[in-house]
Amino acid sequence: MKLDGQAALVTGGASGLGAATAKALASAKVKVAILDTDIEGGQAIAKEIDGIAIECDVSNEQSGERAIDIARENHGPARVLINCAGIGPAERIVGKTGPMPLDNFRRVIEINLIGSFNLMRLAAANMMNLDPLDDNERGIIISTASVAAFEGQLGQAAYSASKGGIHALTIVGAREFAKQGIRVNTIAPGLFATPLLLGMPENVQESLAASVPYPSRFGDPKEYSKLVMSIIDNVMLNGETIRLDGAIRMQPR
Repeated sequence: MKLDGQAALVTGGASGLGAATAKALASAKVKVAILDTDIEGGQAIAKEIDGIAIECDVSNEQSGERAIDIARENHGPARVLINCAGIGPAERIVGKTGPMPLDNFRRVIEINLIGSFNLMRLAAANMMNLDPLDDNERGIIISTASVAAFEGQLGQAAYSASKGGIHALTIVGAREFAKQGIRVNTIAPGLFATPLLLGMPENVQESLAASVPYPSRFGDPKEYSKLVMSIIDNVMLNGETIRLDGAIRMQPR
């Protein structure tokens, strides 16, 4: 897809993978709307890239609809949706104090999986009404899973389930939207230098980075954004979940 002048939505764009992607899209002359609960962080990135920031709880139907409407009013209908919003608290199914509270599991599923689905359905509904571009393409949706979708560690029951759901949703979405020329892909990152990992003690960070076969370091969010841009550019990439992980295969703990 030729991006110059197009509009894009980036959830979780206030930091980490989403912020790097918002910057990469803006560098390609895309009009970027950042959707995030962290409105101050979103506004800072939006100012840097000449985009807009919209406060949005991706798991909430009305909040998602409102954000889509505001973005469309400012930039026109989006042909690109990048789902980066997510959380990753660690908690065992049955811990020292007993079973995981069901609401804790539900919260992760609602933000990570339902949130990605919510924005997918809303953005796709708008994309279907757009004029086709080359190869009859109308839009692209890229969501963010994790290697935990395949090798979830102890304490990652909720996170792994949510990311596995995103992976499973990818081929279903790609098949459903094929006639409308809307592609659906997912990236499954490994260990990336996001606020979640960088907030850990230095010795823990070093141990985790050393567990990556090559390169033995955390991924740079810019490397995630590079893959986003490659997927957008290559129209044959559809229905895929692509691991971006330096060949890591997570151990049980």
